[in-house]
Amino acid sequence: MFQVASHPAAFQLREHSSRRASSSSHSHSHSYDRPASRAQSSNPALQLPRNLSRPAFTDISRDALAAAAPDLVPVPSEFIRHGLLAKSSSMQAECPSHLNVPLTAGSAGVLPSYPTHVLAISASPSKSSHGHGGGDASLFPVHAVVLAAHCAKLPPLPPAPVSSHSTLTLPVLPINLPSPPAFAILHAWMYTGRLDAALGSLLPLPAPFLATLSSASSSSRSSSRSHGGPSAHDVVLQTLRNPSAMHPLQHHLFSASGGNVATLLNHAAHVKELWQDMVALGVYDPALWDALDLAWEVVLGGMGRAAA
Repeated sequence: MFQVASHPAAFQLREHSSRRASSSSHSHSHSYDRPASRAQSSNPALQLPRNLSRPAFTDISRDALAAAAPDLVPVPSEFIRHGLLAKSSSMQAECPSHLNVPLTAGSAGVLPSYPTHVLAISASPSKSSHGHGGGDASLFPVHAVVLAAHCAKLPPLPPAPVSSHSTLTLPVLPINLPSPPAFAILHAWMYTGRLDAALGSLLPLPAPFLATLSSASSSSRSSSRSHGGPSAHDVVLQTLRNPSAMHPLQHHLFSASGGNVATLLNHAAHVKELWQDMVALGVYDPALWDALDLAWEVVLGGMGRAAA
């Protein structure tokens, strides 16, 4: 088993009356389209943390970076991540989804940068119904340098075997994480840097807001960024600081959930699971953390409307 650092225990997302429910009553599945598992009480009181705590910042592992791309070891972390985003199209071109598959020619004008490993992500032991890891795993083709540039708590990946000119051989690394579905969001974000996609995967949000984020993401990655438009991170921060911009997002979530507390609790669980995976892997990007804070504020606002 390819080990990652210990991850935070799940905090409670529960309903209770005048007496608090037992901490052993918490249970969530990992499917993001799961049905609500609790009945809504007539006057539920909800116990949720006001904020999602951020761990102390830890820079990415230079040992892991040296194993993936030795020439990048002296380069500052932020410059590495920015450079990788610029290469995302070539890294994603013709990305194989199977082991030992024949290589095909890339798109015209694009030189593919093939993955180096496959992560087999399964639920952590504490999330397994039998108290141990294993079971079904989700497979994610990855580049070692991308993981090294974003995940401070991952150890160096073992070297990939040399592939032939016609076949790509990718080593499979089993990893336990709190939430495999949440890692799918992180995987996409590490390659694209798109906050609109990350937030849209977490919660139902208004299409115009996601379109604004998408446009800002595109402009921030464009070589014409010098004309001065806001980045997607800027849009997230401006929304967090402006109640008049936040309220429509909270109302939209409340309406999309039909005001149902159990449905809103499921949305809260999705945000919590992404938080757990980020902490477990050591993802410290400020833009993604601020987007997570935005999602949590939207959830709390929707819950507040339901309680009212």
